Order: sequence, then C-alpha cells, then structure tokens
Amino acid sequence: MIEINIRKRIRTFNELDYIQVKTSFMPRAVTQITGPSGAGKTTLLKVIAGLVHPEEGTLSVNGEVWFDRAKGINFRPRERKTGMVFQDYALFPHMTLRQHLLYGTRDEEYIERLIEIGQLGKFCKHKPRHLSGGQQQRLAILRALSTKPKLLLMDEPFSALNSSLIEDMMRDLKTLFNELQLTCLIVSHQQRITEAFSDFTFSLDTPGE
Repeated sequence: MIEINIRKRIRTFNELDYIQVKTSFMPRAVTQITGPSGAGKTTLLKVIAGLVHPEEGTLSVNGEVWFDRAKGINFRPRERKTGMVFQDYALFPHMTLRQHLLYGTRDEEYIERLIEIGQLGKFCKHKPRHLSGGQQQRLAILRALSTKPKLLLMDEPFSALNSSLIEDMMRDLKTLFNELQLTCLIVSHQQRITEAFSDFTFSLDTPGE
C-alpha cells in the first residue's frame, strides 16, 4: 500500500501554486492518474520517486516511511528502488539497447523476455540516436523494468506508439506485472486506451482547489 499526504509547490502558467494529495494506492495493481494539464500529475510521480521534495507531508510504502518532512526522513531515489519511465525517455546516448538493460540486470533470460515484450530484437546493438521515437519509448519502459522494481512509475509511456503495439505491450506487461507482484502508477492522456490497462483510477484536482 502506498500512503501519501503531501503539499508541494509547483509553477503553473508562470505563477506559483501548490498540489495537495492525500490518498492511498493499492499494491500489486495498476492505477491510472488523471487530471487536467498543470494539475501536477508528473510532479506527483517525481515526489514518489524522490526526485522532488514536498514542503509538507508524509509518504510511506508497505509500512516503510520514505518521506516525513517533520521528522526529517527522506529516502534517496536509489533507496526507494522504483522504476521510472520519463516522458523524454532519459536514455543513455552512449549505450546500446542491450547495454541499457544490462545496466539493470545480468539475468540474460529476463533481458531476452523484455526485448521480446518490446518487439526490439533487431535493435539490440543500436544506440538511442539510431532508434525511432517509438523504439526509444519502448526501451525506456524495458529499462525501467530491468531492475525488477516493486513500484513502477510511468509518465506518458505509450504516447509514441500505435494502437496495435500498445495493445500487445499492455497485454504482455500486465502478465509481467502480475508475476513480479508489481505496483504501477501511470499518467497518460490516452485515457481510453490505458483504462483497459488499469485496475483503478485516481483523479488529481486543479492546483489550489
């Protein structure tokens, strides 16, 4: 169970505002996070990952406190051991596709399975500059999964993919999530598509409301 109660300043339309989130997310399930542009959906994922820090509040995962402003507790991102799929992919330009996955695991059988899920078998020796946007996006998803995280945070993970490929990946990813007993939070504007992928939906209000 992810339990969060935070208040975080954000900039919206050149003004400072805040998001306030008090909720819980079910474990071993996929939760879709919805809300208008500027509501702070990406910021919420980064708070959970430990990449940005709230001004107030607490965050605990499976009973372990990751963040408590009042008590001075703040786990570093690597201590949280989450997988993160960024909107801009955040790939390493000097690494091939296979090297990206080897960065997270030495389990060759698992790497081959990830490559099959992403349908990227022909591109293992390619570096990001030689991959299309859709191929880079698939690699970003697989790279985030390579460490076998218990919590996966996905920010617009399917925006560069066609509908047929999305359906194939969602089916295979859901099977893998179940095997890993993984909890996933996903932000996507493709809500009609990701709705079928998700078990729950959480709506984030406009900042300041």
